[in-house]
Amino acid sequence: MSNMHRIHWFDQQIREGKYPNSRLLAEEFEISTRQAQRDIEYLEISLRAPLTYVAKKRGYCYKDKTFLLPLLYMTEEEKRVLNYLAHRYRSYDYENSSSVRRVAHLLGRFTDEQLESTRLPVFNVSPQVLRFFELLTHAVRDSLIVQILYRGEEGEIFFIGCPLQLLSKYSADYVRINCIEQQTDVELRLDRIKHLKVTEEKVEMITPSYLYGNADALRIRSKPFQAQMVFRQPIACNTWYGYPAHEIEDRTYRIDFYEAELFLQDLMIHMTEWQELSSPKWLRTKLRSRCESIMEQLDLTNAHSTDTLKE
Repeated sequence: MSNMHRIHWFDQQIREGKYPNSRLLAEEFEISTRQAQRDIEYLEISLRAPLTYVAKKRGYCYKDKTFLLPLLYMTEEEKRVLNYLAHRYRSYDYENSSSVRRVAHLLGRFTDEQLESTRLPVFNVSPQVLRFFELLTHAVRDSLIVQILYRGEEGEIFFIGCPLQLLSKYSADYVRINCIEQQTDVELRLDRIKHLKVTEEKVEMITPSYLYGNADALRIRSKPFQAQMVFRQPIACNTWYGYPAHEIEDRTYRIDFYEAELFLQDLMIHMTEWQELSSPKWLRTKLRSRCESIMEQLDLTNAHSTDTLKE
């Protein structure tokens, strides 16, 4: 549910003289009080509502009763384009990347804020790529098998498999899929896909390339694993590198994931962004084991270097 729906409810409560506050807003829509307070700040700052807090009533009213919320209408096509651009900006990892990711957050909330000092990268939004992006997002979410006719370097190739993740790199969009016949993971550029069909068949079992030879094949679950994590900064757009993020309290989130190995890789790559992995215990054990293995390897490398210098 968008924050504008909550803001319209809050506005109506004020007009009915009910003096709403962040607690009432949070209870009505089952969100955190922090999120509710952000909605109120958005109403006051971005929409310039003449809000005033009445301590006696423990709620808000309008200083100017003639204030009206602006009419915010957006077509479905415009929403799809903004959703795609938010995805691209979240994945941008070059010059001014922190500011660009902030724009992704603003796009996600449909605000009218602007960054005057930052020149944003321009992405060409192809209608066909946008359509493929939407179809693959649906397939990744529901673990559906796809059929892809792909224009490769040496001609057309036909792939059947389960899409695992949507990626953006080198100013292009990719999808990583686990191919059933080839029994490997491949990354395909969306702008080279000639035809895409999402089937109704769900994947029961897939084995990514890094697990071949391992009996612990990765099973696609009907329900995701859940990790509780504390981050150093609040997460924008309710996702963390493509993983759904549900705020529990200030900087504490529940992260949903299906593939433990891929999630472990992202935990290690982006370790500077999170502060604590609270649960589950089995994931903490895996991560600790992985880190200890790396430290042992570094110690062996250091010992070998010292012996070489002595010689």
